Amino acid sequence: MSLSAEPAVASDDPGVELALAIAFSIAFALTNGFHDAANAIATLVATRGARPGQAILLATVFNMLGAVLVGSAVADTIAGIVEVPAAQAVEVIGAGVLAATAWNLLTWWRGLPSSSAHALVGGLVGSALAEAGSGAVQWGGLDGWKPVGVFGVLIALAVSPLLGLGFGLGVSRLDGRLLRRATKRVKRPIRGAEWVMSAALSFGHGANDGQKAMGVIAALLLASGHLETLTVPLWVKLACGAALTLGTAMGGWRIIRTIGRRIFRLAPIDGFASQTASAAVVLPATYLGAPVSTTQVVASSVVGVGGGRRRWHHVRWTVVRSIAFAWLLTLPAAAALGAIMLVIWRAI
Repeated sequence: MSLSAEPAVASDDPGVELALAIAFSIAFALTNGFHDAANAIATLVATRGARPGQAILLATVFNMLGAVLVGSAVADTIAGIVEVPAAQAVEVIGAGVLAATAWNLLTWWRGLPSSSAHALVGGLVGSALAEAGSGAVQWGGLDGWKPVGVFGVLIALAVSPLLGLGFGLGVSRLDGRLLRRATKRVKRPIRGAEWVMSAALSFGHGANDGQKAMGVIAALLLASGHLETLTVPLWVKLACGAALTLGTAMGGWRIIRTIGRRIFRLAPIDGFASQTASAAVVLPATYLGAPVSTTQVVASSVVGVGGGRRRWHHVRWTVVRSIAFAWLLTLPAAAALGAIMLVIWRAI
């Protein structure tokens, strides 16, 4: 988050304003769990590789490990989206993350796997534009392989589903060739491999999506003078990781039904292929500092698996179209909400 020289937040009660903004950021991580954390275990549950309670425990452990152990490259990217004076930063960021949270709740209620990353970017950009126009947004692009600013994040969000689709198709075709003469004895090893890849995907999700809320909170603490540099304190990592995993247990089953059952009917080997393809996208993106949507990657990989089985006609394209519509709508809708939330924030 690029901030001007003023060190303090201009507000009649800056402490309350900061606390609210941090609370909304943690709430965003919770709703992110509704959407994205559930995807890491969606295929594992849908293929009956694990019972729901077992899958939640797996996601909880590895989401938390990913959030705490991996660095802050994604957090730095998210924190660099908005450029506003420190005096206005808390209200602009708070309104933006509140808008993203509201959009996540709406799409979760409708059972649509929309992108939490799109919602966060849209909310922050909308509130920043309402505050100070286009100059308040770092539009950016690519710095080598590292995404910078809004355009850098959007490039990462656009490319990652294509990679998920391609990897899903490729892994599915490879599995089909390697196992074309396999007997029923492979069922147990395949289910074990599903557990391993679900753990890897949960770890990657905790690292990537957990850092989105971490970056927002770090920017808030920097703007309010509680940090001298843009770093993520350990308590922030723990709070965001806990909120993310709690969201999976509280509300992720609506999204699990959409990803795991409504797009394409998955067999255990299909679940393994989807998880492998998704982890191959999410983990490298995290280390590059690229915020990606696990929802988009997993959904695209499931479609790719359907193609890899040469069963395009078995893919429920009406569901895919509704998901794609939700993705396209998220950015402008969240931006509009961000502008509205900034007005409401100031009114109260």
